[in-house]
Amino acid sequence: MSSEPETIRRPLLARVFGLRVAVWYSVLFVTGAIAIALVTYSLTAISITQRDRQILQSRLADYAAAYRRGGIRVLAATVNAEQQVAPERLFVRVVDRGVDTIVLSSPEGWDQSKLDTATAQLEDGTIVQVGKSTESRDDLLARFRIALGFVTVFISVIALSGGWLVTQSAQYPIRRLAHAVGRIIRTGRTDERVEIGNSGDAVDDLTRLFNAMLDRIEGLVTAMRGSLDNVSHDLRTPLARLRGSAEMALAGPADPQRDREALADCVDEVDRVLVMLDTLMDISEAESGALQLRREPIRLAEIVDRAVDLYREVAEAKGVTLVAAEPIRDVIVDGDRTRLEQVAANLIDNAIKYTPPGGRVDVALSRDEGRAILRVSDTGSGIPPEEIPRIWERLFRGDTSRAERGLGLGLSLVKAIVEAHGGSVEVESTVGSGSTFTISLPVPNIDNLSRL
Repeated sequence: MSSEPETIRRPLLARVFGLRVAVWYSVLFVTGAIAIALVTYSLTAISITQRDRQILQSRLADYAAAYRRGGIRVLAATVNAEQQVAPERLFVRVVDRGVDTIVLSSPEGWDQSKLDTATAQLEDGTIVQVGKSTESRDDLLARFRIALGFVTVFISVIALSGGWLVTQSAQYPIRRLAHAVGRIIRTGRTDERVEIGNSGDAVDDLTRLFNAMLDRIEGLVTAMRGSLDNVSHDLRTPLARLRGSAEMALAGPADPQRDREALADCVDEVDRVLVMLDTLMDISEAESGALQLRREPIRLAEIVDRAVDLYREVAEAKGVTLVAAEPIRDVIVDGDRTRLEQVAANLIDNAIKYTPPGGRVDVALSRDEGRAILRVSDTGSGIPPEEIPRIWERLFRGDTSRAERGLGLGLSLVKAIVEAHGGSVEVESTVGSGSTFTISLPVPNIDNLSRL
């Protein structure tokens, strides 16, 4: 019941998100346009005001000079002459010894609240004042404000429409990705991929990473299914043995010796199952990056010496010659001692196991271009070329290895631990001639050597 409301809400949320982005885009755009309009209006008003004041100052200078030359008569003649050339709504007032004389440029009355004036005092104490009405300026600015208002409304409509279209266009790849995710969740098909565009933007990068994540998930799911199939197949044998031993002990008459042998067989099979499960857990943790490594600077020669000493008697018992070349003592790696001992032990055990009596196993340690190199070579039966890519898979056992007792987890564990240390593992093999496993591990900086 909950999935249907979520499906209904998603388009609504997408629309609300798109509208919200469009509104924010429009608000920013309109705010910028209004700021530009206000600055433009302010500069225009200041410019017109300064122009009017310059006119007043210019007229004041002319009229003051005219009054000096011939008094009111010359001043009136000068005002009338200028009005005929460039009519301006100006007035001139002269205050001489307490007597006001006003020379009007127009017979209309004046609104004192809409008047700019400029005043000059002459040498004899006479005051000459020139005034100019602000009505024309106010009218011009009012029309300019109306024009700016219409432009602002027009810009707001364009910004909202454009923002909505741009938002919808920008959301299309994200919606396509969301639809693909929803389809994969509904169907459970991890083999589907999202088409990557050609724009090369962040959405394409996100789509590419999403497809890479799907590749990783599909690989893990496939490996998990294969591991579960192999585990179920390999567990069937020890569980059948456990059941058979228990049934045999229960079917016959009481026999303490036989019962002890049956219990011992059960313990062996249980130990085998526990080792298998523990190894599988270690591999899974190493591959997922959750494996806890107690790193410290380690002389790799010590690891090799310990593993060779551990398997020397096993090799002699089988008639295999185990040879360890004199290792380079200054090869140091930063790693987990226990885990690296598992790597060396598994490789040597694997080489001895698949080398027939009279064969030879060589262990060599070297250093090459800042890497520690460990090679384990044998003269065994070798690995068929078609099986080489699969030997790292969990519980995989080739046709030549099924005769030997084992879990099929040793090489998987080796690869997982080596890669968890930032290294790599490779194999070269020829059927009938033997195999060589090469481990490459990074060497730490010289500063870390002081910890030894």
